Amino acid sequence: MSLQHLNPVLSSPKRIAALGMLTATKKVDFAFVAEHLQLSDSDLSKQMKALADVGYVKTTKTGSGPRRRTWFAITAEGTKALNAHVAALNALVLETLPPPN
Repeated sequence: MSLQHLNPVLSSPKRIAALGMLTATKKVDFAFVAEHLQLSDSDLSKQMKALADVGYVKTTKTGSGPRRRTWFAITAEGTKALNAHVAALNALVLETLPPPN
Protein backbone atom coordinates (compact mmCIF):
# COMPACT_ATOMS: atom_id res chain seq x y z
CA MET A 1 0.00 0.00 0.00
CA SER A 2 1.26 3.48 -0.73
CA LEU A 3 0.24 7.08 -0.26
CA GLN A 4 -1.38 7.05 -3.70
CA HIS A 5 -4.14 4.84 -2.27
CA LEU A 6 -5.24 7.62 0.09
CA ASN A 7 -8.20 9.70 -1.02
CA PRO A 8 -7.17 13.39 -1.19
CA VAL A 9 -10.76 14.53 -0.53
CA LEU A 10 -10.61 12.64 2.76
CA SER A 11 -7.25 14.07 3.81
CA SER A 12 -9.09 16.36 6.22
CA PRO A 13 -9.88 14.80 9.61
CA LYS A 14 -13.00 16.97 9.70
CA ARG A 15 -14.33 15.30 6.56
CA ILE A 16 -13.50 11.81 7.81
CA ALA A 17 -15.25 12.57 11.11
CA ALA A 18 -18.31 13.94 9.33
CA LEU A 19 -18.59 10.90 7.07
CA GLY A 20 -18.11 8.66 10.09
CA MET A 21 -21.06 10.32 11.80
CA LEU A 22 -23.18 9.89 8.72
CA THR A 23 -22.49 6.16 8.47
CA ALA A 24 -24.36 5.61 11.74
CA THR A 25 -27.69 7.06 10.60
CA LYS A 26 -29.87 7.78 7.58
CA LYS A 27 -29.53 11.55 7.84
CA VAL A 28 -28.06 14.10 10.22
CA ASP A 29 -29.04 17.70 10.89
CA PHE A 30 -26.46 20.44 10.21
CA ALA A 31 -26.59 21.76 13.77
CA PHE A 32 -26.03 18.28 15.23
CA VAL A 33 -22.92 17.72 13.12
CA ALA A 34 -21.55 21.19 13.88
CA GLU A 35 -22.08 20.74 17.62
CA HIS A 36 -20.63 17.24 17.86
CA LEU A 37 -17.59 18.01 15.72
CA GLN A 38 -17.20 21.43 17.37
CA LEU A 39 -17.03 23.22 14.00
CA SER A 40 -18.26 26.68 13.14
CA ASP A 41 -21.14 26.87 10.68
CA SER A 42 -18.87 28.26 7.97
CA ASP A 43 -16.24 25.55 8.48
CA LEU A 44 -18.84 22.77 8.42
CA SER A 45 -20.42 24.26 5.29
CA LYS A 46 -17.02 24.28 3.57
CA GLN A 47 -16.24 20.68 4.55
CA MET A 48 -19.65 19.33 3.57
CA LYS A 49 -19.60 21.18 0.26
CA ALA A 50 -16.30 19.48 -0.58
CA LEU A 51 -17.89 16.10 0.19
CA ALA A 52 -21.07 16.90 -1.72
CA ASP A 53 -19.12 18.13 -4.76
CA VAL A 54 -17.59 14.66 -5.23
CA GLY A 55 -20.84 12.84 -4.51
CA TYR A 56 -19.99 11.49 -1.06
CA VAL A 57 -22.77 13.37 0.71
CA LYS A 58 -26.30 14.30 -0.28
CA THR A 59 -27.65 17.57 1.12
CA THR A 60 -31.36 18.32 1.52
CA LYS A 61 -33.13 21.34 2.97
CA THR A 62 -36.48 21.28 4.70
CA GLY A 63 -38.80 23.99 5.97
CA SER A 64 -38.62 27.68 5.22
CA GLY A 65 -37.62 30.88 6.93
CA PRO A 66 -36.33 30.47 10.47
CA ARG A 67 -37.43 26.83 10.48
CA ARG A 68 -35.27 25.93 7.50
CA ARG A 69 -32.95 23.01 8.26
CA THR A 70 -30.14 21.37 6.33
CA TRP A 71 -29.72 17.59 6.42
CA PHE A 72 -26.83 15.44 5.31
CA ALA A 73 -26.77 11.79 4.27
CA ILE A 74 -23.84 9.71 3.14
CA THR A 75 -24.15 8.21 -0.34
CA ALA A 76 -23.15 4.70 -1.40
CA GLU A 77 -20.16 6.27 -3.12
CA GLY A 78 -19.27 8.08 0.11
CA THR A 79 -19.43 4.87 2.12
CA LYS A 80 -17.23 3.11 -0.42
CA ALA A 81 -14.71 5.99 -0.42
CA LEU A 82 -14.56 6.14 3.37
CA ASN A 83 -14.06 2.39 3.70
CA ALA A 84 -11.30 2.41 1.08
CA HIS A 85 -9.56 5.37 2.71
CA VAL A 86 -9.66 3.77 6.16
CA ALA A 87 -8.32 0.50 4.71
CA ALA A 88 -5.46 2.42 3.04
CA LEU A 89 -4.63 4.20 6.31
CA ASN A 90 -4.65 0.91 8.20
CA ALA A 91 -2.40 -0.72 5.61
CA LEU A 92 0.09 2.15 5.81
CA VAL A 93 0.23 1.91 9.59
CA LEU A 94 0.61 -1.87 9.57
CA GLU A 95 3.45 -1.64 7.04
CA THR A 96 5.42 0.66 9.32
CA LEU A 97 5.02 -1.34 12.53
CA PRO A 98 7.97 -3.46 13.58
CA PRO A 99 7.40 -7.21 13.50
CA PRO A 100 6.16 -8.70 16.78
CA ASN A 101 8.82 -10.24 19.02
